Amino acid sequence: MAEPKAELQHLKERTSVRTPTVQKGLSLISLIPKWSGSETEIPLEEFLSSIESSSRMGLWQDAEKLEIAFLRLSDVGKQFYIGCLELHAPGVTWQNFKDVFRHRFRDTHTDQYHLMRLQTARQSRNESIQEFADRCRALAQKKVCKSG
Repeated sequence: MAEPKAELQHLKERTSVRTPTVQKGLSLISLIPKWSGSETEIPLEEFLSSIESSSRMGLWQDAEKLEIAFLRLSDVGKQFYIGCLELHAPGVTWQNFKDVFRHRFRDTHTDQYHLMRLQTARQSRNESIQEFADRCRALAQKKVCKSG
């Protein structure tokens, strides 16, 4: 009877010394929108930001961010990723992924184009004043980011 008690005590000591297991929040993947790369889609920066904020909450590593980004790509974005050998090389980092995608899907419109869209912006029939103001801010930010 003494042996099982000693073994039980030994097991209790081993488990009490262990650090708690970290659970990764993979259910957060569903919060990341699909991204196709088209101009009518959400901006690339918003897509990347949603992955990064989810990764902080879910305790994801860079390798997991890469896999999750691939899972959430569609259409043109997915085709680009599949065909980009640079992103399939060993040792690719999350930063590499962001840099390559930012370069490929950068905004090619001129400052004049963004300024014209801002100047000609009109409130839609079913758009609240706040929604219109937010849209104008987003248009202004595109102009400022490109020139500033």
